[in-house]
Order: sequence, then C-alpha cells, then structure tokens
Amino acid sequence: MPTQAPQTVIGTLNPVAILCFLLFVLATLGITYWAAKKTKTASQFYAAGGGITGFQNGLALAGDYMSAASFLGIAGLVSTKGYDGLIYSVGWLVGWPIVMFLISEPLRNLGKFTFSDVVAFRLKQKPIKTAAAIGSLVTVLFYLTAQMVGAGTLIKLMFGLPYESALFIVGGLMIAYVLFGGMLATTWVQIIKAVLLLGGATLLVLLTLSQVGWSYGELFQQAATKYGNGFLEPGGLVSDPLDAFSLGLALMFGTAGLPHILMRFYTVPDAREARKSVFYATGFIGYFYILTVTIGFGAAVLVGKDIIMGIDKGGNMAAMVLAENLGGSLLLGFLAAVAFATILAVVAGLTLAGASALSHDLYVGVFRSGKANEKEEMKVAKAATISLGIIAILLGILFKGQNVAFMVGLAFAVAASANFPALLLSIVWKRFTTAGAVTSIFTGMIVAVTLIVLSPTVYEDVMQAAPKKELVAAKDKVAGIEKALKATDITPDVKKAKDAELAAAKKDVEVKNAAVTPAPFKMKNPGVFSMGLSFLLGILVSLITREKQAEELFESEKVRTYIGIGAEGASSH
Repeated sequence: MPTQAPQTVIGTLNPVAILCFLLFVLATLGITYWAAKKTKTASQFYAAGGGITGFQNGLALAGDYMSAASFLGIAGLVSTKGYDGLIYSVGWLVGWPIVMFLISEPLRNLGKFTFSDVVAFRLKQKPIKTAAAIGSLVTVLFYLTAQMVGAGTLIKLMFGLPYESALFIVGGLMIAYVLFGGMLATTWVQIIKAVLLLGGATLLVLLTLSQVGWSYGELFQQAATKYGNGFLEPGGLVSDPLDAFSLGLALMFGTAGLPHILMRFYTVPDAREARKSVFYATGFIGYFYILTVTIGFGAAVLVGKDIIMGIDKGGNMAAMVLAENLGGSLLLGFLAAVAFATILAVVAGLTLAGASALSHDLYVGVFRSGKANEKEEMKVAKAATISLGIIAILLGILFKGQNVAFMVGLAFAVAASANFPALLLSIVWKRFTTAGAVTSIFTGMIVAVTLIVLSPTVYEDVMQAAPKKELVAAKDKVAGIEKALKATDITPDVKKAKDAELAAAKKDVEVKNAAVTPAPFKMKNPGVFSMGLSFLLGILVSLITREKQAEELFESEKVRTYIGIGAEGASSH
C-alpha cells in the first residue's frame, strides 16, 4: 500500500534532499559573497541601501512570511485537526491589508532602519528605543525558536542527522548570511526561496487534486467520509470561542508588529514602492495559504492521520509524507530541501531584525544617544548577530518537540501586543506621549509573555513535559483496552481479564492526572487581553501625561507620513 511508504523513507538518508539542499546553500553563499562586497555602510547592512524594487521586495516579504512553520505547521494542523487549521492560514493572511493601509507608507516615510524609529520620531528617543528594542527582541526570539524547532525536526527526518546537529548547521549558515551579506544577501535568499516554495507547493497540490478528480468537493467529501463531518467543522483545535477570537486577533495584528517584516519597508526607494511591495506580497501569500490548506486536507485523505502523527506527533511532516506518497523520494527530497531553505531564509531575516534592535536601537539610540559612527554600529550589529545565532540554537534545543505553528502563534501574540499598539497610536494620535508609548509596549509584552507562560502550551506541555507525557501514554492505554473490549470475537475469560486491566489503567490515569498541575490561565492565546490592555493603558497614561513638544511635532510628522517630504529617498515624489 502506498500509504506505508513514508514510514520507511522518512527518517533515513535522502540523497536527493541532500543534493538539492547543497545546491541551495552553494547558490546562497555565492549571493552572500557578492552581497558582502556591496555591504559597507549601515544603510546597506540594515536596508540594502534602499535599492530593492517593489516587486522584488514583495517576493522577499512573501519569502520572509511563508515560513516553514506556515508550510509544515499549517499543513500539519489541517491534516490532523481539520477545519480549525484554517484559523492560522486566514488569520495570517488578513493581517496584510492592515499593513498595506495603516503601516507601510508611514513606516517608509518616517523610519530609517527599525520600526522604533517611527514610534520615537516625535517622542523622547531613549525610553522609546529601549522599550521597542526589548519588544522586538522578545518577538524575534519566540519566532526564531519556532523556526529552529522546525529545522531540527526536518533535518533529523530528512538527512538522518541528530536534532542538535541540525540546529548547529542552521545556526552557522544564518550567522554567515547576515554577518557577511546583511540585508542584500538576506533579501535574495528570501526571493529564491519564495519562488522554490511556491513552485514546489503548487506541484504538490496539482498531484493531490489529480488523485481526487481535480475536485475540491471530492477532496472534502473523502475527508468527511474518512473522519466524519466534524473534521470539516470548527472546534477541532480551538473549541472556546474567546480563544478562537483571541488567536485570530493576534495573527491579524501581529503581522503589523513583526520587526523582520516591518524592516523590509526600508529596503525600497520610496513609499510608492513600499505600497507596491505589500500588494505583491499579499497576492503571493494568499495563493500560498490556499496551497497549504489543500496539502493539509490532501495528506489527511491520501495518507491518513495515524501515519502522519506516527512519524511526528506534532503533525509537522504531513506535507513531506504527502510528497513521498505522490512523487516518490524525488519530490520528497526537493520539498525537504525547499522547506529547509525556507527556515534558513526566515531565520536570517529574524536575526537581522534582532541584530538591528540591539545595535541601532539599544547601542546607538540609547547608550550612545544617537551619536555613534557607522563603523562602531556595524561592529555591534555583527556581534549581536553571532549572539542571536547561539541563543536561537539553545532555544531550539529547549523547545524540542513542540508544534511549530503554535510557537509562531505565540510570537504573533507578543508582536500584536507589544509592538502594534504603540506603532499605530504614534502615527495616528496627536496626544500620544513617551510615557504612554513605553507603558503600552511593556504592558503588551509582559502581559502576553506572562499569560503564555501560565497557559497550557507552556505551563503543562513544556514545564511539565515528563508527567504530561506519562498521562497521555496512560490515556492511550485506556483507549487501546476499550477498543479491544469492543471486538466481537472476544471470549468471556479474555473479557474478564481486559476489564480488570481497564480498571487498573483508569486508576493509573487518575494518578498520572494528579501529577500534572493544571495551567492557571486556561486559554492558549492571550492576544485579546494583552493587546487590549496595551491599547488601554497606552491611551490612559498619554491622557494623564501631556507632552507639548510631541503634540507640536505631530503636524510636521503628518506631512512627512502622508506626503513623504523629508523622508529618505523621497525625491521621486
């Protein structure tokens, strides 16, 4: 049977995957060498000298956004949980119009290298830069963790390497891209990867649809037949309506607070190209998410949930198993290399964003009061890049085994709560003050992180991993015995023995259950509380602490925001 094939191939050495991966690495290292010759100034390191076109930046934005967590995680969630996996794909897509209409133009016209430049434009530099840099770093580290977990799982299964070795390879390569090639190398790595990922996923979808008569209706019908109508209905992943709303909110507004996405708007020459790049990116990303949903349902129908979860309990290998089923080890190898390239491109962008927060915001903006020379700033940026690479590897080891889409959901909650409210209020509200901005950033960040730590995702699944694992195993044992008892050919003696075994197993579940302390915060997604409080306290503190100078500067900021007069590279207007 074809569905058994993945169990034999995934987890062993795949020569095609290694060849494709090596070709990608060689090509991107060549680009890094070329970019390194052109990357001399801070502007070139952080923003590719503003020389990227709208179309190129749109592809690079898509490349930055279509992470392995999206490709592997969403396909995995849809294949194992059904309809609710769509919350992630739709939530991540809906964020883009917000970026296009509210954020992209002001960002390009007001900022220089990071989004904190925008918040600090008419407010006091030091407190804003400190708060924004910390908010950026927390977001970047959550997101990096998710990518590193995906990388480790993928390489372990594709190349037969230990998980930890995989993390060292990813960490080493991403440090090389950013350290030597800066934003120019990172941009081209993202463009190449976006084209490869869209091409590979399109091929996989065409092969999937060819198995179900080119009909989505037939695909969903087969899914319903196999798993029941509930598989096509909400409630499989998030059953609490408030939790679902909170998750959707974080995914939507988190997009507009992601430092590595916001940074990309400084790579284009003017605000017009910034808007164009969002337009192109939205098209590419929308198309990509339609593909991932199809791949998820295709994997559930053509492969089966049991096999997918047997290979990786988080379901992250669903797309890979489907590729193996439909295109043999050739397609599997190609897609594995593309997924790995995806991780490399995204972690490079994230590392650059983290390094710029440390060097441009903290070192130059806070410690040197904006008076450091470029050579100094570049030194700090490069030291920060190496440090972030090492931290990313360590976090990847710590969070081994988590579903990567979940981890990204957490990063989005922090971005939506710590970064987005302050960014939006600084652009649109005259009365917004320094104290209000700092309060907003720290409130959003502290509340989001605290509630995440106290939620079942971290408090039970990570902090109590061993007892939780034992509880799941005990529940599985009960389910297995109950299934055996339903068999029609069971003899009275066997039934009696099984009943006794079942009673003992149920008692064991009670004991194991008592060993797991329930999470104090029941929701998995804190976005609705952390983002709401961030806006509320930012507004209240601003109303209490009037800042005359900030109000006076608002009019000149508005002119620059919407017309671009005074913005860097705005001469084309």
